[in-house]
Amino acid sequence: MADATTSTDIRLREGSSIAQRLVMAGSAAAVALCFTPGLFTHDVLEVIISVVALLVGTGFVVGIMMAPAVVWIITPNEILIGKQRPFGKLQTRVVGKDNISGLQVPGSKRVKARFQLVFTLASGERLTSPPISDVTHVHDTVTRIATQFDVPNVEAPRNPLDASNPEMHLGEPLEAFSVRDIRIVALIAVALSAVPYAYKLWRGWPPSHVDILLLPLGALAAFAVHRYANLVTGAFWIIRESDIRVERLWGDGTPRVDHIEGCDVKTISVDRRGRSEDEHCIVTIRLRSGRRFRSPRIGSRLEARAVGAEIVRRLGIAAESSKI
Repeated sequence: MADATTSTDIRLREGSSIAQRLVMAGSAAAVALCFTPGLFTHDVLEVIISVVALLVGTGFVVGIMMAPAVVWIITPNEILIGKQRPFGKLQTRVVGKDNISGLQVPGSKRVKARFQLVFTLASGERLTSPPISDVTHVHDTVTRIATQFDVPNVEAPRNPLDASNPEMHLGEPLEAFSVRDIRIVALIAVALSAVPYAYKLWRGWPPSHVDILLLPLGALAAFAVHRYANLVTGAFWIIRESDIRVERLWGDGTPRVDHIEGCDVKTISVDRRGRSEDEHCIVTIRLRSGRRFRSPRIGSRLEARAVGAEIVRRLGIAAESSKI
C-alpha cells in the first residue's frame, strides 16, 4: 500500500511480492545449475568452481525467499510495525507517541529521490521505516508526522521531485565529456584491437583472420566513441506546471532541448527498464507525433507512479491517456 496523504494513517511497505521472489530465485537457480556439469569432470579446478557456484546460487535463493516483508502503519498516536517472512509468523510491534524523541529523514545513496524515516526512541534505539513511496509529497508527509508526534527540529529533506517545488527535476544536469577523455578512450579502443596483431608479429607468427579483422573494428569503435560518446549521458527532465523541458546532448556535445506539453501527449505510462521493479522504473511519454520520451530512472514502481501522477496533474493530461 502507498502512503496516504489524505487519510489519517500513513502506510509504508517494503519487500517483494511472492511472484517477484520466484522470478529472482528461479534466475539465480538457473545460473547456478549451469555449473553442475563441472561436478562430473576429473578436473579439480572445475569441480571447485562448480561447488562454489552452487553454494553461492543456493545462498542467493535462500536470501531472496527468506527476506521479510515489512509494513508500517503510522497513526496520530503510535506506529504499528508488522514484519513477516514467507514461512514465518507475523511479528508485530507498537511504538507509542511518548516513546519517540527524534526524527530524521536521510536520503538513499543508490536512488537520489528515496527517503526513509529514522525514529529515535527514548531508550536510544533507532527504527528505520520502509521508503516513502509517494516521493512527490515527502515534505508534507514529514511535516505531518513531526507535528503529530511533537518532534522538534526536524530538517526537511531536499527532494528534487517534491510537488511543492515550482520545478521538479529528474536526473542530473548534463555535462559533455571532455575532448581529452574521449581521445583517451578512442586510443584505448584502437590499442586493444591492435594487441593480438602486434603480439603475433612480435613472436614471428602469422596473424589470423580474426587478428586482421580486429584492426578495422577497433578503428570503427574509436570513431563511434569520438562521434557518439555524449549520447550516453542520458537526459535531464525539468517538470514545470505546463510543460516538461527535456535536455539532452548531441554526439558532439552540443545541447538539444525538447518541450512536452499536455496537448501533445498521447499516452503516459510507468515501465520497467532494468532488472528490478524496486530500482529501475521510469515514466514513458508517447506523443501524438509518434515520438517517445523515457525519463531518467526514478526507482520503484510506486515511486514512479507518484511522479507520473504529478506529471499528469501538471500537464493536464486527459484520464484516458494515462496508464499510471
